[in-house]
Amino acid sequence: MEILRYAAFTSDPAGGNPAGVVLDATGLDDSSMQRIAAEVGYSETAFVWPGDGRNYTLRYFSPLAEVPFCGHATIATAVALAERIGPGELLFDTPVGDIAISTATTASGHRATLVSAPTRSREASAAETAGALSALGWTTDDLDPQLPAHVAFAGNEHLVLAARTPERLADLHYDFDALKELMTERGWTTLQLIWREDSSTFHSRNPFPVGGVVEDPATGAAAAALGGYLRALGLITAPQRITILQGQDMGRPSILEIDVSPTEARVSVSGNAVTIPA
Repeated sequence: MEILRYAAFTSDPAGGNPAGVVLDATGLDDSSMQRIAAEVGYSETAFVWPGDGRNYTLRYFSPLAEVPFCGHATIATAVALAERIGPGELLFDTPVGDIAISTATTASGHRATLVSAPTRSREASAAETAGALSALGWTTDDLDPQLPAHVAFAGNEHLVLAARTPERLADLHYDFDALKELMTERGWTTLQLIWREDSSTFHSRNPFPVGGVVEDPATGAAAAALGGYLRALGLITAPQRITILQGQDMGRPSILEIDVSPTEARVSVSGNAVTIPA
């Protein structure tokens, strides 16, 4: 069994979000996959079972538990496969349903685009927002009043909180145990903390204590959920590409691009991925 290591949403192995990839998980049981994910130590490791043609089955494990879907590990897996079988279309059977993938080789390297599960978004309750703010050490004055708190879904649920200033987003120090308890209770995979630079550029940070990780440097599932959130708010009036900058404050800069339509619940998430040298 070979464990591959890729950085997703970057062309630089020192940037992006590292993911483990096991391209043939035949014979592995749940406890083995959980152990491997913990040993790899990345926020997620993808386990792959070959199917017919360019169809594959994927499962995802964080160091602490299985997660239903992981965007950056999906992008990493798609690029790993494209390097071996050639670019083109792929279909991944995941715990959240079929995920269509396209891969290509570009001037900046290998690139993949996934089409998310159907997105949805609802306004967060006062109790949900208050609990998250308390764990983060934020106040309501730290929030952008034009971007209300929501719980957004694109395979996993993410609480979306918009910071009023880039300084508030940059200064992230939170109560790990308190936030983990709240997220476990509510079933949230990450917090999608954002600051809107302009209508097509967002900065993001994603605490991930339920996975045993303080913060994710790039989160494809949360990026898709953000697209659904913006659509639910009525901010997407025509097909639009949005750039999400994540990981800068961690020293692992990442670039995620999402394509959102006002008439389509699914969101496309695109990015590069590159092998991390041993």
